[in-house]
Amino acid sequence: MAKTIRTMEDFSAFVGLSRTTVSKYFNDPNSVRKNTRNVIEAAQKKSGFRPSIFAVNLNRRRSNILGVIIPNSTDPFYMALTRRIETIANEAGFLAFVLSSDGHADMEDRAIQTFKSMNIAGAIIAPLGVQSHHRTLAELGSSIPLIYVDSPLDETSSFVGTDNRQSFKLIVDYLCRSGEPPCYFAMPLVNNNASARQDAYVEAMQQFKMTPSIVPVVDARSWDFEKFGFDEALRILKRQGFSTRTVLCANDRVAFGVIAAAYQLGLKVGHGADCDLRVAGHDDHPLSRYACPPITTVAQNYSEIGRLAIELLLERLDEKSPAAKRENGRILLNAELMLRSSA
Repeated sequence: MAKTIRTMEDFSAFVGLSRTTVSKYFNDPNSVRKNTRNVIEAAQKKSGFRPSIFAVNLNRRRSNILGVIIPNSTDPFYMALTRRIETIANEAGFLAFVLSSDGHADMEDRAIQTFKSMNIAGAIIAPLGVQSHHRTLAELGSSIPLIYVDSPLDETSSFVGTDNRQSFKLIVDYLCRSGEPPCYFAMPLVNNNASARQDAYVEAMQQFKMTPSIVPVVDARSWDFEKFGFDEALRILKRQGFSTRTVLCANDRVAFGVIAAAYQLGLKVGHGADCDLRVAGHDDHPLSRYACPPITTVAQNYSEIGRLAIELLLERLDEKSPAAKRENGRILLNAELMLRSSA
């Protein structure tokens, strides 16, 4: 019975070539002579052997694997982002390997350590912003290029994302002009966006000579934004109610919960004299236009964020590119106001 070929050593013995020559071929087929290449390829067909991509990668001086860390693999924003990144990476000859931290600091740390062990060429990371991980990420960034998306690690990190100051100024301006000024319904404290968006709301209100009003909500770390919005809005509406009839939510998923709570209590959400509450969001979630009522929001350009992030990373990997010599890249994209009937 023929021996099963499982390792590179087994295949080297099967093909009758040295381990070094076989490894050289799998790292770069064009690095060996044509006759040698033909012998190896014929042996592959006969044996069915396929080397582990990760084992081959560890022996490469330049890896063809790019790491991607996201905090939630089921969130539509991150799903759209990773699809765009994977497509462009594949076209450039790279494999984008995606890991999710699932909103947990220990899982984010495990993902970082996994990528370090895989000898990845570079990474795109949507960080949780955990202070203890700054040093770990800084160490990783000293050896490979890192691009942050959605929320920056700090003020000096290379980052591609939405300009929260622009987007909140846009929607606060509209809400103030079209009705009562908005109070702010925060998102759970899962990453740096939680504080950045609240700060952007406060700044926008002050620019328009309005008094900011932050809705008092519980300290939460859950990615179940809809439930958070529903539970907190139900609690508030059953007691004292909101400080204004206009509620600006940190994101559309929180707004889904607020609208559902209002519906349960028999309150009408919308823009009109017969409505009890106006509710607006942020992000333009794919389902926001199909909510009841459709949500007034500001749209992030998911596809463009993904495209710019992967292209910036690929530039950094090209040692001959002028872009590779830039210390930092910081790209902030403007959001677009989406007027619908919820506000």
